[in-house]
Amino acid sequence: MESQIRNQKATSEFARIVLEECGENVNVCFQCKKCTCGCPVSYLMDYTPTQLVHAIRLGMEELVLNSKTIWLCASCETCSSRCPQELDLPKVMDVARIMVAKRGIKPGVPDIASFYKTAVSNIGLFGRMYEVGLIVSLKFKTKKFMKDTVVGMKMFLHRKLKLIPNISGASTSRGIFSRLRKLERGKK
Repeated sequence: MESQIRNQKATSEFARIVLEECGENVNVCFQCKKCTCGCPVSYLMDYTPTQLVHAIRLGMEELVLNSKTIWLCASCETCSSRCPQELDLPKVMDVARIMVAKRGIKPGVPDIASFYKTAVSNIGLFGRMYEVGLIVSLKFKTKKFMKDTVVGMKMFLHRKLKLIPNISGASTSRGIFSRLRKLERGKK
């Protein structure tokens, strides 16, 4: 019985794309709302995780891809750990964010999208997170130069920010990112 439910066909083209991209079948969701009840950031979302899954099942691409929910998801996996159907919702959110980027849609929360892009670039360059580089890059991307300066100064004064990056894993990281780019080009 369980395998019949897990192998159920996608109810919409959008659900089929999600299944194809990340291997998660949103049709297994029976709307118990455990994901939403456990989500630590659902109160900030425009649509709850449960509503978003249902929207995918109904093929409501525009609603999902323009939502703030996909950007506010912390990928903490609380939803996945609570789901009786073992649906990995952070994977679904990742697919939605990737679709937004590929289609050139303006992100529902642009600052978070900028953070993701900058953080990945930062890790690709230095092999690990270099916070000062991340902060400087984000300030230029978001044009919010004075935001969080008090917190930043406190962190600096308490030696929580290193001015010089540790580049011990940089060559390994660059190799990984290079192979990933080749794989992505081959997939297109």
